[in-house]
Amino acid sequence: MLLLLLLLLLLLLLLLLLLLLLLLLLLLLLLLLLLLLLLLLLLLLLLLLLLLLPLLLLLLLLLLLLLLLLLLLLLLVLLLLVLLPPPPPTPPPPRLLLLLLLLLPLLLLLLPLLLLLLLLLLPLLLLLLLLLLLLLLLLLLLLLLLLLLLLLLLLLLLLLLLQLLLLLLLLLLLLLLLLLLLLLLLLLLLLLLLLLLLLLHHHHHHHHHHHHSQ
Repeated sequence: MLLLLLLLLLLLLLLLLLLLLLLLLLLLLLLLLLLLLLLLLLLLLLLLLLLLLPLLLLLLLLLLLLLLLLLLLLLLVLLLLVLLPPPPPTPPPPRLLLLLLLLLPLLLLLLPLLLLLLLLLLPLLLLLLLLLLLLLLLLLLLLLLLLLLLLLLLLLLLLLLLQLLLLLLLLLLLLLLLLLLLLLLLLLLLLLLLLLLLLLHHHHHHHHHHHHSQ
């Protein structure tokens, strides 16, 4: 009875493990799909950037030209201010103001250059992100494969245990059968002995009676 219960438990465990394996496989598939979608999204973004890059470069060039024109205009104004004699009543302009006037066009020039650099770096950053995602995907796959292997090993172990229990059950049944056979043999022997005793007793009694009558 105990062995039967153990067998039932083992069978239940096997079923649970199989269910767990199926769930893990489903999870793995879902993760794969999710990561593939993410990769596709990043690739689309990269393509979009690459398509927009010439347009953005053109815009930046136009901006640079405009800024150069502004710079030239500012330089012309400064030259005119320097060359023309200052009127006597007005005080000279402060140095800070002159410095700002000189630095402003430079700053305006630097801004589009920084933007350009950023635009050139963006595809590289996206590529790095793609690579990281691929690595993550591979790691997840490895992890899930290891889990699956572990579960399969457990399954095999349980199957082996099941076989052992079945063997034990068979052995027990054989032993029981042997015991039953032995009991039957003993009963038969007892019956035979009883019969023999009865026969002997009967024969002896009959013989004694015959002798007495003579």
